[in-house]
Amino acid sequence: MDFTSYLKERDELIQKDTGLRRDYALQQNFSDLEKRADQIVRRIRKEEAETIWDVERDDVANTFPGMAFLTSKSLVMETNIFKLLTKMPKGALLHAHFDATVDPNWVLKQVYKYPAIYSLRVPSTLLPESAYSKDNLFPLTTQSIKYLIPEFSASRSVSPVASEDVKSISDESYERGSWINLVKARENFSAELGGTEGFDEWIISHLSISPKEAYETHSTDTKIWTKFGAAIGTTHGLIAYEPVWKAFLWEFLRSSVEDGVSWIEERLGFPYGQVVVRESTQEEDMAPREIIGMADEVSKSFKEDMKKQGREKEFFGYKVYFFWPLPLHPLRILTEKMEDLMTLCIDLKKEYPHLIAGFDLVGPENAGHPLIHYAELLLNFRKKQAEEGVDIPFIFHAGETVGDGTDTDKNLYDAILLGTKRIGHGFSLIKHPELIKLCRERNICIEMCPISNEILRLTTSMPMHPLPALYNNGVPIALSSDDPSVFGNMGLSYDYFQVLVSSEISGLLTMAEIARDSIRANEEKSIVLRNYDEKWKEFVEFVNKEQFI
Repeated sequence: MDFTSYLKERDELIQKDTGLRRDYALQQNFSDLEKRADQIVRRIRKEEAETIWDVERDDVANTFPGMAFLTSKSLVMETNIFKLLTKMPKGALLHAHFDATVDPNWVLKQVYKYPAIYSLRVPSTLLPESAYSKDNLFPLTTQSIKYLIPEFSASRSVSPVASEDVKSISDESYERGSWINLVKARENFSAELGGTEGFDEWIISHLSISPKEAYETHSTDTKIWTKFGAAIGTTHGLIAYEPVWKAFLWEFLRSSVEDGVSWIEERLGFPYGQVVVRESTQEEDMAPREIIGMADEVSKSFKEDMKKQGREKEFFGYKVYFFWPLPLHPLRILTEKMEDLMTLCIDLKKEYPHLIAGFDLVGPENAGHPLIHYAELLLNFRKKQAEEGVDIPFIFHAGETVGDGTDTDKNLYDAILLGTKRIGHGFSLIKHPELIKLCRERNICIEMCPISNEILRLTTSMPMHPLPALYNNGVPIALSSDDPSVFGNMGLSYDYFQVLVSSEISGLLTMAEIARDSIRANEEKSIVLRNYDEKWKEFVEFVNKEQFI
């Protein structure tokens, strides 16, 4: 074989190898303007790989494109690639958890608008890694207070209440477990601990994961998931007041649209996680039906507001999934509770057919019962849906693990056999050639959350993530942020960035196809896709002008 023949065979092999990619068949149909935009982005990516990522720094060690997100976030925001991606239309956000979708700083400012409503307490328990005990915790220091997890309530019916003499939780006379007015506690927070600013920083630290926690102190699966769960739990109390809950959802919709998202579907958990205190009484908790009604009201009002602004083509809809949290209850108790939730889900689907989009099981897969434990219940749920004349698709979390052949890894088999419409995470899917084939043939979209996967210990960086391999095998993928308030990846631009800079094959046109796949994965895709194509053309023209540099 001569060298010319060798090169010909080499090109043919590469073409064959990349032929399954989701964007392969479209390459011949791209316009000259699209191809030029793609070339511009590839050029800038190459330049920034040399000028930003291949540079020794005192503040960030061992930099490279797609490195650990929390360490590199400030560098990411400096890049022209990121600035460009913030302008890119991104289609649909399909995987997010309600309680973790809004910037914690915004949440605190909103809560402080109701000084007479919110109470705070510090429970008697400390974080597991604490070196302190009840006896040596006080007087509080900037170190010891980190191990106190705040708890919030928007109800007037709290007990026990701290003595009037106690001004804040930083007082030595404060009795842990007793409730104190939140604003009062903030205003009287010890100056030695930072005053009001230190108070806010302390709360924020329990609503999010810091770089040190992600990459140093919480170095195991169990530790990082404990911290993650505590952050979600702390948020529950802050948004558990009707006006704040409504404003919270509005802000999530607003910030998502500003980042180029035009369709949103998120997980909303019952019976746990959505305790909302009624504004009229400031005591009674709202029923699940009222909370779903509230979500419907807010999303409709937001859509109408966008129309009034002449921006109706920027937002097309919002839906929610019911989910059952994955507890470790005995199966007898679990069955009773889950059947009640399924009945409620069917009832609310009848009442809000346009809002209820699916059903999921949510939680740390490695810690809960695997899907096979729920299979009979879920099959019966499908039968009951048919009897009641409704269709509530399964959208299962599955394969959020590094395991190979473990019960958690095998959730992928059950998810597909149970007819899941999409798969949340699907991190271990790459180990299953037959399942990859089924996902490709059945168009089972994988809701991939790169930054979440990295921070929660499934991978150390984006270049090690299985997403490119799945994409190369023709599996449809929708990028999602999962729990952005905890991870600091608000919107979708950060996740798109990590994917774009970590692959030499993928370019801007690949990102567009991923965005289109996110739209194709929902029921009302036609009108949203048409609009996306219009927005995409505008964006391509913007890139060609190179005014973002």
